[in-house]
Amino acid sequence: MNQSFYLFALKFRGGQKKDKKAQFADNMFHLHDFPKAEASFNVLSQYIEELAHPDMPAIVFDEIWELYMEHGN
Repeated sequence: MNQSFYLFALKFRGGQKKDKKAQFADNMFHLHDFPKAEASFNVLSQYIEELAHPDMPAIVFDEIWELYMEHGN
């Protein structure tokens, strides 16, 4: 069974403060309305773009998404 993007991205939490992926994951964790069960790029990308949170830039989402896809999700 493939895991959701949310669960995959949580692996980056707790990293260095300058690590953009760690910042993204920490902020994502604190968003109660983040689509936690979602695995669709389009749904997640739209959420990130509409949110426009400065610590959750779309470019970092894209980087984490690439890693997510490389791990067979």
